[in-house]
Amino acid sequence: MPGSKNNGEREIRIGGEYFQVLGDDSGRVLERGEPFVIIDVKKEKLVVKEGELFLYSDIEGNVAREDTSGLGLYYQDTRFLSAFNLSLFGSRPVLLSSTADRGFMSQIELTNTDFMTPEGMVVPQETINIRRIRVINSKLYELIRIKNYNLFPVDVSVEIEFDADFADMFEVRGTKRTKYGTRLAAKVTGDSILLAYHGLDAILRKTDIRLETPPTKIEGTTAIYRFQLKPLERRVIRFEVQPLLPTTPASNGEDFSKAIGTVRKSYEQWFASTAQIDTDNELFTAVLRSSQRDIRMLATQTEFGFFLSAGVPWFVTPFGRDTIITCLQTMMLDAQPAMETAKVFTQLQGKSVDPWRDEEPGKIFHEVRRGELANIRAIPHTPYFGSADSTALYLIMISDIVKWTGDLEFARSMTGAIDQALEWIDEYGDADGDGFIEYETRSRRGLVNQGWKDSGNSVVHTDGALAQPPIALSEVQAYVYYAKRRMAQLFGLLGDPERAAALDKQALALKARFNEVFWLPREGYFAMALDRDKKPVKTVTSNPAHGLWARIIDEDKAAQMVERLMLPDMFSGWGIRTLSKSSINYNPMSYHNGSVWPHDNAIIIRGLKKYGYDREANAVSSGLFEAALHHDYYRLPELFCGFTKRSISRPVNYPVACSPQAWAAGSIFMILQAMLGIEADAPTNTVYVNSPSLPSWLKEADIRDLRVGKEKLSLKFRRDGGVTSFVVTQKTGRVRTIVTA
Repeated sequence: MPGSKNNGEREIRIGGEYFQVLGDDSGRVLERGEPFVIIDVKKEKLVVKEGELFLYSDIEGNVAREDTSGLGLYYQDTRFLSAFNLSLFGSRPVLLSSTADRGFMSQIELTNTDFMTPEGMVVPQETINIRRIRVINSKLYELIRIKNYNLFPVDVSVEIEFDADFADMFEVRGTKRTKYGTRLAAKVTGDSILLAYHGLDAILRKTDIRLETPPTKIEGTTAIYRFQLKPLERRVIRFEVQPLLPTTPASNGEDFSKAIGTVRKSYEQWFASTAQIDTDNELFTAVLRSSQRDIRMLATQTEFGFFLSAGVPWFVTPFGRDTIITCLQTMMLDAQPAMETAKVFTQLQGKSVDPWRDEEPGKIFHEVRRGELANIRAIPHTPYFGSADSTALYLIMISDIVKWTGDLEFARSMTGAIDQALEWIDEYGDADGDGFIEYETRSRRGLVNQGWKDSGNSVVHTDGALAQPPIALSEVQAYVYYAKRRMAQLFGLLGDPERAAALDKQALALKARFNEVFWLPREGYFAMALDRDKKPVKTVTSNPAHGLWARIIDEDKAAQMVERLMLPDMFSGWGIRTLSKSSINYNPMSYHNGSVWPHDNAIIIRGLKKYGYDREANAVSSGLFEAALHHDYYRLPELFCGFTKRSISRPVNYPVACSPQAWAAGSIFMILQAMLGIEADAPTNTVYVNSPSLPSWLKEADIRDLRVGKEKLSLKFRRDGGVTSFVVTQKTGRVRTIVTA
C-alpha cells in the first residue's frame, strides 16, 4: 500500500519493488517541449544497434537534455535514455573523429580545450585524449579511456549525466499526450543508478545503469569521476546501461570484450553464409559491403520472430511493405531472412474486421508498435493494417522464396495464408467491384494515404487539389497483377492447374483494364491513381514506373513512358524524383513530392532492365551509386532531396531520413541484380541470365556461392566495350544457366 514519507514524497509498491513518487504524480518525466523539431540538420548523428536496442546520439556520442530531434536510447518503442552526456572539467570536450561504421559499435575521439586547474596550472588544448568506445548487445556497453599527454600530472574531472523520460516513440515524433503514468524517483547506490516509470499500461519500465568503475560520487543522476593522471598515464571508465521490462530476458553476464566478440562473430557468420560479391570497382564494392552490414544491423529478433526492421531511428519494428521489399531486393544475397519474415507476417495476418486498426481478414499489416501508447490503444498499431500494397507484395515475396529455394513444402505450408490474401484482394481490396484495389481509412488515427507514399499530401491532382479516397494507386494495381501471375505459377507447381489458369486469367484482365483506364495518351504516361470519382490523377510521379518491374505495362506504351521518365523534370541526375519538377506541388525538400528514394529507383531500374532499356537503367544506377559515395559509410539513406545534379556537387540530405534504412540498403543489391540480369528458378535447378549490361564504371563482377535451391553457383561477369558476358566459374549439383534475350 502507498505510504507517506517524511519529505512529502509518496512511496508505492510496484511488482514487489518500492519506489518514491516524484512531484505531483502527474507522470510527466521531463519537460519535453515541442517534440521532433528539425534542428542542426547539418549535424551528423551516430547510430548503433543490435536486436531491438539502439542508441541514436549526436556525433560526439551525447544525447543533450534539451534535444528535440529524437536522440536517445530506445527499446521496444520506448526511450530509456533521454539525457546521456559526457563532460570534461565541466565542459564538453572537442570532437576529433567519430564513426559507427560497424553498426553495432562506435568509436569517438575527443580532446580538451585550454583550461586552468584549481591550483592555477594551465593545461593546453589537445593534450588530454578521451576515447569513447561503445557496443550494443543486450545492453549498451561503454568504455571511456582518458589519457594524459602532458609531461606533468593533471587532476581530471569527468562527469557522465544520465536521465530518462521513457517517452513513447510516437510521442517523440510528435503525438500529443494529456495523460501520463507515474513518475518515479531514481534509486542511487555507490555504483548504480536506476531510473523508472510506471506507465498507463501498468508496465514498469526501468533503465538500469551499472557503473563497473565506481565513481567518486553521484550527484542526482550524474556520475562524477575525479582522479589524477600522471604524464602519459591513462585511466579507463566502464559502465553498462540496460533497459528493463517485465519480459526482458535475464542478463547474459557478458562484459564489454565478450559483448563485442559475440556480435562481431554473428556478423562474420552471416556474411559467410550469404552470396559473396566482388567487383573491380573498389568504391562500388564498398557500397555493397556497407549495405550488407546495414541489412545485418537491421536484423531483429522479437517475440514475433525474426524480421528486418524498416530503419533507424523511427522504424525499428515489423513494417509490412518496407520489410517485404527489402526481402525482395536481397533474395539473391540470402533468402533466409525472407523465409523468416514470411512466417512472422503470416502470424500477424488480418483475422477480422476492425475499423480502428483498418484490419480485414487476409490483409497484411502495415506496422506494429509495442510502446505505452499502443498498449493503451491510443494508437491502432497493434498491428495497424493501413497498407493497400503489403498484401500483394507478401504474395510476390512467397513466390520469390520458392524461386530461390525450390522449397515446395514451405509453399504448401503457406497455402492457407495465400488463399486468405487473395480473398482479401478480391473482396475487401476491391470493395466497389471495378477490378481495381482502392483504399480508404476507417480509423480516426489511420493513414489517409496507404501506398508507399503515405504522406497526407502525396496524391494530388495537377491543379494541386488533394485526391479524395477511395483511391486506386497505379503501383498497387501493378503489384496485384504481378502477385496473381506469380501465384498462378506457384499453384501450377503445387499441382493445381485450374487455380493457376484462373489466376492467370484474372491477371491478364487486370492488365488490359489497367492499360486502358490508367493510360494518359496526351502525357504519354500513366496516371498516378484514380480518385473516388474514378478521375485520373494525371500528376507525373514515379509510382506508375513500378509497373515496369511488375510487367503490367503494354510494350507499345513502355517506350513513351520511359522517355517521359528520363526527362530532366523527373530524372535529377542523382535519381528519379517522386514527383515531376514541373508539378505545382513540387518541393525537392519534401518527403514524397520531389525527393529521391533509392528503393523507388531500384524498383524502376529493375523494370527498365526487364523491358530492355539497359542504357536508361545504367544511367539511373550511376546516379544512385555516385550519391552513395557522398554519404557517410557509403550508405544510401532512406531518401535525399530532389535538387538537380548539375546545380549542386553532392546530393542534399533530407533532415530526418532514416539511416540506415532497410529498403535503401537493399536497393544496391536489386540494382546489381538488374545489371546482371539474374533470375532464379530453383524448382527446375535453373538460373536465367537476361542480357547482362555493366555500366561504364564497372568492368567485372564476381558472384560466388549463389544459392539456388540446395545448389551453389558462381558466375563471373566482364564488360568488354559495350558487351557484357559471363562464365560459370563453379557449380554444385545439376544447377544450370540459361541465357535469355
